[in-house]
Amino acid sequence: MTAAPRPLASDAVRRLTTDPGPWLSCDDCFRLVDRYVESLLGADPQPLAADLAAMPAHLAGCAACSEEAATLLVLAATDAGIDSDEALRRARLS
Repeated sequence: MTAAPRPLASDAVRRLTTDPGPWLSCDDCFRLVDRYVESLLGADPQPLAADLAAMPAHLAGCAACSEEAATLLVLAATDAGIDSDEALRRARLS
C-alpha cells in the first residue's frame, strides 16, 4: 500500500530552490564555520572574506551545516556576552 503524497513544507521548498552558488562542500563548510561565526560576532561586521563568501548560500541549503553553524554561533555568542537570539537573526540561522 502506498501513502498519499504529502506537500513539501515551505521551508523545504525554499532550501531546495535556493541558488547554491558559489559552491561550497560540506567539508569546506565545516572547516570554515568557526571563522564564519567569528566574523558574524565581530563588533564591526565587515564584508565576508573571499573564502567565506559562499557560506550563507551553503547554510541556506544545507540543514546539517546550518545546524552546526547555529549551535556554534549560540555557544560563541553566549561566551562573548552577546544575545544569542540577535546573533542568530543577524546570521539568518533561526
